Amino acid sequence: MDRRHFLHALSASALCFGSGTLFAAPAASSLSSSSPARPRLLLVFLRGAYDAASLLVPASSSFYYESRPNIAIARPDPSPDSAIALDGDWALHPALRQSLLPLYQSGQAAFLPFAGANDASRSHFETQDAIELGQGDERGSRNYRSGFMNRLAAELAGAAPIGFTDRLPLTLQGSMLVPNIALGGVGKSALDARQSGMIASMYQDSALAGRVSEGFAVRDEVAQRMAGEMAAANRDAINPKGFELQARRIARLMKDRYSIGFVDVGGWDTHVAQGNAKGYLASRLEELGRGLAAFPAEMGDAWRDTVVVVVSEFGRTFRENGNRGTDHGHGTVYWVMGGGVRGGRIAGEQVAVRPETLFQNRDYPVLNEYRAVLGGLFGRLYGLSAAQLGRVFPGAPPRDIGLV
Repeated sequence: MDRRHFLHALSASALCFGSGTLFAAPAASSLSSSSPARPRLLLVFLRGAYDAASLLVPASSSFYYESRPNIAIARPDPSPDSAIALDGDWALHPALRQSLLPLYQSGQAAFLPFAGANDASRSHFETQDAIELGQGDERGSRNYRSGFMNRLAAELAGAAPIGFTDRLPLTLQGSMLVPNIALGGVGKSALDARQSGMIASMYQDSALAGRVSEGFAVRDEVAQRMAGEMAAANRDAINPKGFELQARRIARLMKDRYSIGFVDVGGWDTHVAQGNAKGYLASRLEELGRGLAAFPAEMGDAWRDTVVVVVSEFGRTFRENGNRGTDHGHGTVYWVMGGGVRGGRIAGEQVAVRPETLFQNRDYPVLNEYRAVLGGLFGRLYGLSAAQLGRVFPGAPPRDIGLV
């Protein structure tokens, strides 16, 4: 391997450590302690823009049922396929009855409607980039090597961030070197022990020697853990399907080692045959809900100091389209979960769901801008000053809505 090429890979904060997996060499502080600095934060990004009006149903709005003759979730009633009333206005998709509902009822989950970015391009890529970078709405001035989660980690002493992704996401790119690894499957690394040793020896006498060795050490440790879990799954100890297994793996790593995590889940772009209480979207929500419910169970006592935030790039059209699906929209619903979350409620600024309150006569408006809301959450969670929050989200004054 050419040394110059390898240094270039390091400068991009990513080392190739296996098929489909990129792993950046972590800072030594992330490896020196088995108990990361508290609290812990996990951001779950639903890529593809999920239909928030099916998750958190505006059940008191007759306009909702007029707008969705085929895909609306039925008004709350004893039927197992109807929405589950949360308060006088909002109800939950029945696919989450066994997973998210108990967390909400115990005050460990809250929903934030009318949330999102001011970006109105309705482009997956534009809006995902805008959210991950957290730098504001001016596209021409964006620094694509400075994500808001990296900037947050840089403000926290002893932070240990990680991306549970096959490539380092934009939000974790920046001045800190951050590891990332895909946990979706267990496979043999593209680099065997001899090749790893050769690469490490190339940097034996350089300033990067420690970080390269540490990167390989973490890769090997995670691979060993995952191999053990696969053996247990073969004895029906762990459900091997979908996000639930991945969430359990994330919880184990965050409980023992990492304090800031990011994971993305795809498959939410439901233009056709979205379904209602049953169907494609319901299956996705059920799978996601199982994983999110498994996460606190796996975290154990550490759940008391953990916050999970679920976001998506934007919402979807309020009215169904001609294919019994929904198209790209604007405002969406965020989820906030954790042992110390002030949950059991619908949080943030809200408005009655009527034709005149829609954004451009088609979408939920954004009333709870994500940078302001997350800035308020981080300020409360970490005790950050206004100056520190200004470096995480420049130009976005924090708004504390009492999520923790």
